[in-house]
Amino acid sequence: MKNMLYKEFRLAMHPTAFLFMALAVMMLIPNYPYYVTFFYMTLAIFFICLGGRENHDIFYTMTLPVAKSSVVSARFIMAVILEITQIILALPFAILRSTFKSVPPNQAGMDANAAMFGISFVLLGLFNFVFFTKYYKDPDKVGKAFAVSSIIYFAAMLIAEACSFAIPFVHEHIDNTLSADMPYRLVILAAGIVIYAVLTLVSYKKSVKSFCALDL
Repeated sequence: MKNMLYKEFRLAMHPTAFLFMALAVMMLIPNYPYYVTFFYMTLAIFFICLGGRENHDIFYTMTLPVAKSSVVSARFIMAVILEITQIILALPFAILRSTFKSVPPNQAGMDANAAMFGISFVLLGLFNFVFFTKYYKDPDKVGKAFAVSSIIYFAAMLIAEACSFAIPFVHEHIDNTLSADMPYRLVILAAGIVIYAVLTLVSYKKSVKSFCALDL
């Protein structure tokens, strides 16, 4: 697996992934839907898979002495590394923004707090589940897989943002950076991480099954 990951990062990696990592600084933008920040990394994953299709990456990989399941495993591990790296990079900017006392709360949706990161984990988990399960059924139709997963991502994002306006409890106790409400936000963060892990794991297992059954 070490060699497969080396191949992923050396040959399959798309340069936009590094560019989109830098967009973690968007946490500092006032009145911005911060969930969009993490969507860019899903776009980078799409570009990686699209580039792989154009460069016949799967055909090349299958000429190597590796199992089909290893092909899926390496791509999943790469995607998870990219997603979590961007979240880690966004954390210091979110913390920095919370120190700007003169800046009013985010009027466009959820503040950059622990709950927002928890929900971002859920959104990324949904993307992984929808995108990869569809992609590994037919790697040539990567555009269709990304289109469907993007619609799901933004639909879930709009629901999450709407909750911060429509649900009084969320508006008063979740959508803020007050230390008194931190336990609520930490619960959402923990739940988001668990949901992300479960969705990604289920997606991985379904993707391996689909790809192993695929006649290449």
